[in-house]
Amino acid sequence: MPANQDQGPGGLHPDHELSEQDILKAMKGLSGYLDITPGDFKEVFDLAYGQALRRLGLSIKARDLMTAPVVSVGAGDSLGQVAQVMAEAGVSGVPVLDDGGRVLGVISEKDFLKRMDPLGSPSLMGVVARCLSQGACLLAPLLEERAAQAMSAPAVTLGPEATLAEISALFSERGINRAPVVDRQGRPLGMVSRGDLLGARAGRRA
Repeated sequence: MPANQDQGPGGLHPDHELSEQDILKAMKGLSGYLDITPGDFKEVFDLAYGQALRRLGLSIKARDLMTAPVVSVGAGDSLGQVAQVMAEAGVSGVPVLDDGGRVLGVISEKDFLKRMDPLGSPSLMGVVARCLSQGACLLAPLLEERAAQAMSAPAVTLGPEATLAEISALFSERGINRAPVVDRQGRPLGMVSRGDLLGARAGRRA
């Protein structure tokens, strides 16, 4: 995982670092005499924990993180159909597939908002405010559109062996919140979201 300027020497965020009180309490709980100072203990812990983070960042793969099976839509599906699929599945984005089942792009709530209010900010409240101020429904232009017209393409995809560190870097670099995991033919195997990354990080600290 890329280094963060807010992290300490061992890769720890300041909020997660051991305090001297934590160390002294832990040392008192050990039987026998421990010939090490709290400062030395903390330095060893920080280095070991940072190494563990780097190791796990390389060992956790997209295939371990992804949600499967994939909820997807076809390129020729209407935006009404796409919205229905997303609502029923409770997801905020889905891959768009061609007739051969290969990923062409991804369509998300943000893509809908952009189509509804292309001149405004792509946010839900921005669309609501514009709709209320105009007294008109901004959904009308979407009635005849298809998934292929609204999707973000080409799709940013992942291979099943992509590591957690690589996925985190890609999400940050491309400013995306989700990406399909595809096989060598470009067919979807699963979906990895930013929430999956956060869950993996939380699990590593447990």
